[in-house]
Amino acid sequence: MILTIDSGNTNIVFAVFEKGKLRASWRAANDTRKTADEFGIWLSQLMALEGIKREEIAGAIIASVVPAIVYTLKSLCIRYFKVEPMVLGDPGVDSGLKLLLDTPEEAGADRVANAVAAFKTYGGPLIVLDFGTATTFDVVTGDGDFAGGCIAPGINLSLEALHMAAAKLPRVAIEPPPKVIATSTTTAIKSGVFWGYVGLIEGIVRRIEEEYGAKMLVVATGGLAPLFHRHTDIIQHLDPDLTLRGLEDIYHRNAGCRA
Repeated sequence: MILTIDSGNTNIVFAVFEKGKLRASWRAANDTRKTADEFGIWLSQLMALEGIKREEIAGAIIASVVPAIVYTLKSLCIRYFKVEPMVLGDPGVDSGLKLLLDTPEEAGADRVANAVAAFKTYGGPLIVLDFGTATTFDVVTGDGDFAGGCIAPGINLSLEALHMAAAKLPRVAIEPPPKVIATSTTTAIKSGVFWGYVGLIEGIVRRIEEEYGAKMLVVATGGLAPLFHRHTDIIQHLDPDLTLRGLEDIYHRNAGCRA
């Protein structure tokens, strides 16, 4: 079995794959103050509930956009699972992806993993739309190369910034309002942020397609992907495990085994 760890700005997702199939996954808040022991005890208990023994983990791979927690996660893998983890982005870890970027080393590990899994699953050209702390639009060519993309503030950041900057505006939940023209402050915020974000998604996708010169498949992942998938036809596929599958694929590409 292989342990994959996707460490984002807000959450960390741990997942176990067995013979290429996702066996189980768990999500925790990303807190750089947590120790390897805290993560280890928590994860060991959850794995036991799924009938997974720690000694069954044969390898591990980490993707992190938070450098400060990488050492803790590596220590977790070594201390609790007795494996030296791969870290996506380290020298010698080959994603199999050609990065058509000015500075390839700046590509986020999660974006690389998404691109690997998306092309393997759907082919190309395509756009991977990842709803996280930031919302990323990543372009994968018909040849499977990572051609770049764009990064927008996540909708949660937009809502928090609006609340922080305007004293009289309340903090609201992310949900589609019943209509665009609102008759209260709360529903006006919901309408502006939600439908404004739908407009951002549709507008950026169309501009990418115009610039690329072809119609592109759009694959969405991330926590809020299901919400937006229901309210725009610009997204063709919803794939919540995309990043994790990409990591598992990269692990086997480098380890040369299937566990």
